[in-house]
Amino acid sequence: QVQLVESGGGLVQAGGSLRLSCAASGRTLNNYNMAWFRQAPGKEREFVAASPWSDDSSYYADSVKGRFTISRDNAKGTVYLQMNSLKPEDTAVYYCALRFGFYKGRYYDTNQYNYWGQGTQVAVSS
Repeated sequence: QVQLVESGGGLVQAGGSLRLSCAASGRTLNNYNMAWFRQAPGKEREFVAASPWSDDSSYYADSVKGRFTISRDNAKGTVYLQMNSLKPEDTAVYYCALRFGFYKGRYYDTNQYNYWGQGTQVAVSS
């Protein structure tokens, strides 16, 4: 079993920055993909960014490309999401997610991930 614990959320003004962290624990962490999703009130959970284990690439939703950066520290089992130039429409609960092994579908689908954190709230005021 794997536990994911997010931190770093909060309230920020538009144009500001936040850095989210997600620490994974509970079993040997090898060959794991990590991603961030978010869910705004009344909306479905949506993909934000992903960091596959198999290469050094990163993937982003068009809405955050150029503003958000996903990174990971495999030694610590931690993934980060640096969020710059925040907008009110970025307000949501942010979740990290983990999948072991190769994707068997699209990396931006929620059903690709077996483990989820409890979420951290990000609120951006205008």
